[in-house]
Amino acid sequence: MALSLGSHIVLACFGVAFPSMIFVVHILGLRGNATALTLAKRWSKASAVLFAIGAVSGTVLSFEMGLLWPGLMGKYGDVLGLPFAFEGMSFFIEAIFLGIYLYGWGRMSPKVHPFMLLPMAAAGIFGTFCVLSVNAWMNWPTGFRLVNGEVTDVHPWRAMFNERVWLQFAHMWVGAFMVVGFTVAGVYAVGMLKGRRDAHHRLGFLVPFVFASCAALVQPVIGHVLGFGMDAHQPSKLAAFEFAETTTDGASPLRIGGVWIDGKPRGTIDIPKVGSLVAENSFTKPVTGMDTIPAADRPDDSAINIAHWTFQSMIGLGSALAGGVVLFWFARWRRRDLLANRWFLRGVALAGPAAILALEFGWTATEVGRQPWVVYGYLRTADAATDNPWLWWSLGGVTVLYVAMGIAGAVVLRSMSRRWREGVADLPSPYGPARIQETADKGAHA
Repeated sequence: MALSLGSHIVLACFGVAFPSMIFVVHILGLRGNATALTLAKRWSKASAVLFAIGAVSGTVLSFEMGLLWPGLMGKYGDVLGLPFAFEGMSFFIEAIFLGIYLYGWGRMSPKVHPFMLLPMAAAGIFGTFCVLSVNAWMNWPTGFRLVNGEVTDVHPWRAMFNERVWLQFAHMWVGAFMVVGFTVAGVYAVGMLKGRRDAHHRLGFLVPFVFASCAALVQPVIGHVLGFGMDAHQPSKLAAFEFAETTTDGASPLRIGGVWIDGKPRGTIDIPKVGSLVAENSFTKPVTGMDTIPAADRPDDSAINIAHWTFQSMIGLGSALAGGVVLFWFARWRRRDLLANRWFLRGVALAGPAAILALEFGWTATEVGRQPWVVYGYLRTADAATDNPWLWWSLGGVTVLYVAMGIAGAVVLRSMSRRWREGVADLPSPYGPARIQETADKGAHA
């Protein structure tokens, strides 16, 4: 499940954020910017490739929910069914409008055509909200009662719109714009490093970088607010993040690095009181220690270490990206062009992978930090997961599938990029109105 989610989440980010960027360059193109219109055409082609791969990986995930987690879906399926159904509908709407947009070039009114991206963007965002509502519910379960071990009095809408869903969704939504914005900007930064400093590359860099800049500056605030209340709802996760073995008298220190061994952190760098400021938004309130959690409900040492390191790595990478954004716009305000600086361009080229790593680290911290629970306080991971002896064969098959899709996607995108650089104005799709008409004409001529 970690392999599948870790792979699919990057593709899902493009479904959430890329349509908005394509919409912006398409509107700029309609206002007379031919370079922007070319970008809209090319980005939509790349989006179609990524969407096709994401459709396969998302289908794998839907099967895995039932096959790998029978204890979860069998018991709580009635609670979780509504957002999963909406997510499936959103996927089809996204696919439909992507198809309309792709094959609308030259066939739709120029004033109407770019607005086909808006339902696609909305469907991607709503589908993400639905998935995040399930995960938020797993962290803060509500909308049902457990009577003698049986789930009763189910309220699907209350479960879907649980108290934490909006902040958790916002955190992921903004994170998607960071991933896509920095990744796409990085592509054009690499091009500029190779000497291609024309208007095409500068605009291709600037539009996604603006989106990424806004996201990178807002994300720390959302993440900080999201942490409020964790001491009451998931104290073991907070203790793992902060390496808090005991509840201190007064403010807790911020512990950077280190290793958790036999119930205690070792080798950390402690900054007094800052831990309470980060976790509790207070200089006096202590972080709840791991010693207050019943022994049977505590994550093991490896889970604590993973949660702590991924959480801090996410914050470190996010802070570095935000710092790079501030540097760029400050220099631009001072009328200095950092796009002529090779070191800055190298940094932007690395910003996309860094944003992806921050996203992966954040999800790892969220999921591992919840252990040993799948549904916090109600269902343990050991009781939810399958015990099928063929599991390793399934993992092997899924690994081969994802590696093959990754290689195929990279080959196709690189081939498209190479042909564009060679001057090919537009790449024909293997199907669709233009190719169908071409085939029909050849048949008639024969």
